[in-house]
Amino acid sequence: MTRNEKLRLIVSLSIPSILAQISATVMFFIDAAMVGHLGARATAAIGLVESTTWLMGGLASAASLGFSVQVAHFIGANDFEAARRVLRQSLVCCFLWSLMISLVCIAIHNHLPYWLGGTEEIAHDASLYFVLIGVFGIFFQMEGLGGSMLKSSGNMKIPSILNIMMCVLDVVFNYFFIYIFDMGVKGAALGTGLAELITAILMLYFLLVRSEILSLKGRRGSFFPKAETVKTAFKIGAPMALQHVLNGGAYVVSTMIVAPLGTIAIAANSLAITVESLCYMPGFGIAEAATTLVGQSIGAGQRMLTRSFAYMSVGLGIAIMTVMGVFMWVFAPELIAWMSPVDEVIALGAQVLRIEAWAEPMFAASIVANGVFIGAADTLKPAIMSLTSMWCVRLSLAALLARDYGLPGVWMAMAIELTLRGIMFLVRLFGEKWNRHHLPSKL
Repeated sequence: MTRNEKLRLIVSLSIPSILAQISATVMFFIDAAMVGHLGARATAAIGLVESTTWLMGGLASAASLGFSVQVAHFIGANDFEAARRVLRQSLVCCFLWSLMISLVCIAIHNHLPYWLGGTEEIAHDASLYFVLIGVFGIFFQMEGLGGSMLKSSGNMKIPSILNIMMCVLDVVFNYFFIYIFDMGVKGAALGTGLAELITAILMLYFLLVRSEILSLKGRRGSFFPKAETVKTAFKIGAPMALQHVLNGGAYVVSTMIVAPLGTIAIAANSLAITVESLCYMPGFGIAEAATTLVGQSIGAGQRMLTRSFAYMSVGLGIAIMTVMGVFMWVFAPELIAWMSPVDEVIALGAQVLRIEAWAEPMFAASIVANGVFIGAADTLKPAIMSLTSMWCVRLSLAALLARDYGLPGVWMAMAIELTLRGIMFLVRLFGEKWNRHHLPSKL
């Protein structure tokens, strides 16, 4: 393939995923705006438990990728029957995993807001939102697994369309539950959960019935998990799960650092995180394309093509997120004002966004390079790098700077850490060691 052909392939696979990621960001914007107009108290309630819901979602995603990376490798090697065997086993394993996560959410929901430093003023709403999102996590898991499997086969279009549809449904349902039925924060959780349920059903339909490669219709086989498949999934997914646990733990600690700064700081922090996602969602879209291309290239034994896809994907991600960072810096006040009418929240949110904008190029490097490493089944060392950076740099600096600079100090620590992490990932990317991994030829 020529350079232009490879670039067109990366872009063609990235665009649907980028559009889905951006639509998700718009959904978060609209959700935040709906809740934000209920007041700073409602925004703070969701913002308090937001980092913990990300943690639960990250654990679900790690399980899905542990199996879908195997599928990508087998598809690249043209062993479609092995890919379908992995798919069958993944449905059982991921369902059981998500059920366990939901049970944990139910068990801790009453205590979580207080563990995070929340006050009585917002604890009830925060607890209710968290437990509903946790129960609906089973649908999130199955929707994510279906999307990951379709993407591993090179089908980025259907998952992206369905994810966009999920965002639209979420906005519509939230409007009815929050405003028409006057359910407030609970309505936001119910709207999201119902949108996830409908999307999960459709995603599994396109995967299990309509997919040319992975459809199980008329193809018999065992769904009983096999030791080799689960072992390989664990090898790929466990470092990612550990990374999500400790990164999620780091976000929780970060929330605990922000919580004593007051309701305005919690609300501004939550809304600024939502706005910043507008910047990095394109990076995640490109990372998903890189995971598919790298996974299939390694499965086909094309190491030079693998490197080429990796370098070009990371370069494209850096370019796009740099432009998005400039956009975020220029329009920071307007973006926050769209979600909250509170002047103090707008001013503080815009200030921290402009700090973060400087870190976007290297943040892009870490996001897309991580997608490359996942496709190569190289997840342990990148996870260690991320965790070291997060815990040793971001949190220590955040705790130190928050005392003198408040919320801007927390975001300065974040910007410094993301820049350092991006540099470390680039060093590993060009070191080539990630390109030596392989999966078992038979399961």
